[in-house]
Amino acid sequence: MTDAVQQRIAEIVNGHDVVLFMKGTPLFPQCGFSSRAIAILEHLGVAYDTVDVLQDQAIRQGIKAFSDWPTIPQLYVKGEFVGGSDIMMEMYEAGELQQFMTDQGVAAAN
Repeated sequence: MTDAVQQRIAEIVNGHDVVLFMKGTPLFPQCGFSSRAIAILEHLGVAYDTVDVLQDQAIRQGIKAFSDWPTIPQLYVKGEFVGGSDIMMEMYEAGELQQFMTDQGVAAAN
């Protein structure tokens, strides 16, 4: 894992209020977990950005080291690692994810 890759990931994470590292794109998720993560973000109605890890092998491997989390997707809010799709789902169902977004001052999608 190169420092350059970690630096790129840090810039992405810190440059967006909400960013999801996923397989595929919001319109064409390439795995069920990424699809579920996008569905949750859409239900929350927040503005978010995505990074398709399938387009960049260095990012795909690097994000796992960056977060010390072995799976993708990975959600970051205001530079903080939130979790993967299972954690997102648990938080969403408990009403905690919406509250977290509000507490973090995340803007609604336009």
